[in-house]
Amino acid sequence: MPFAHHRTVRFADTDAAGVVFFARYLAICHEAYEEALAAAGMELGKFFAANAVVVPIARSECDYLRPLQPGDKLRVTVTPAPLTPESFALNFEIFRLGAPEKLAARARTEHVCIASATRQRQPLPPTLAAWVAAR
Repeated sequence: MPFAHHRTVRFADTDAAGVVFFARYLAICHEAYEEALAAAGMELGKFFAANAVVVPIARSECDYLRPLQPGDKLRVTVTPAPLTPESFALNFEIFRLGAPEKLAARARTEHVCIASATRQRQPLPPTLAAWVAAR
């Protein structure tokens, strides 16, 4: 079952045309990812320090289906999917709430786990691998 994060579009999310700037969609998705990990009990600062890994984004894509404006209420769903022992994808859907609710964007990011010191691929730490597999 996807994790759901709720937020409101802020003026700072928008461009000169008054709609959410394209890159902010991915920032909103990343915010939802961090909230999903926190809800699963992972304290990010401690998690990365204890495991000596980082999990950068290796690929991202986004389909923009409708504009979002300041004040719009959103629900962002996050659904992880395993790729390899060292990587996973996150599938996002951003919904504009209201009557009727509308799908505003779909995004996907792919993450790879690497050792902090060597930058070599590493298997996902057990807690992260379990979180990815549980969805």
